[in-house]
Amino acid sequence: MPPSASPGFASTQWSMVLAARDGSSEAAQGAMQTLCATYWRPLYSFVRRSGRSVEDAQDLTQSFFSRLLDKEYLRHVDPALGKFRAFLLAALRNFLTNEWRREQAVKRGGQAQFVSIEEMTRAEDYYAAGASATGTPEEIYERNWAVALLERATRRLEEEFAAAGKSHIFAQLKPYLEGDRDGVRYAQVAAALEWSEVTVRVSVHRMRGRFRDLLQQEVASTLTDPSDQSAIDQELRYLLTVL
Repeated sequence: MPPSASPGFASTQWSMVLAARDGSSEAAQGAMQTLCATYWRPLYSFVRRSGRSVEDAQDLTQSFFSRLLDKEYLRHVDPALGKFRAFLLAALRNFLTNEWRREQAVKRGGQAQFVSIEEMTRAEDYYAAGASATGTPEEIYERNWAVALLERATRRLEEEFAAAGKSHIFAQLKPYLEGDRDGVRYAQVAAALEWSEVTVRVSVHRMRGRFRDLLQQEVASTLTDPSDQSAIDQELRYLLTVL
């Protein structure tokens, strides 16, 4: 049985942005930096698909997030204008058009670094693996955005299992998040966990249900009204179509 829920993102992405804009608390800044790390790869993929080199794309993405944390930049942010996904992309486009020109040869962002060098490398590897796929920069961005939400939900699920001391169970059941396996595979998992196959099937069903809940939470947190189930379902359906 999956462990009980963890709080995860207690606030919406929009509320975090507004907190960073209107306050100076370390919690608000920390929340914004978490968002930056979560959505670094989708934005990086947009910049790369727009024709920038690896180094330029890394510098531009880092500089954009540094600029995003500037309260002056966030002064006119209004959640009523739309989804957080659309806001970030519009802000990045504005940055690329207007801000980067002013930097000339000087890199903006100072020592600010929102993801590790290893994560930058993984982002480029991920982009390169799918670079031959058809799609505009916007389509690549949205595909990577959807992947980021899926990965976030998966990490939260893994953390819940770990908190309950069940990491070994998650390791065995995780492949079933991607779809059904054959009966032999169920038998192998049952043997590894010393469970019956029925118990494995029930646990997989419950794990998938919890994953759906977490994914809906992640999607909801990017919307203006996270309580609007119709909007959540619509956004989730859209994101699944771009994968």
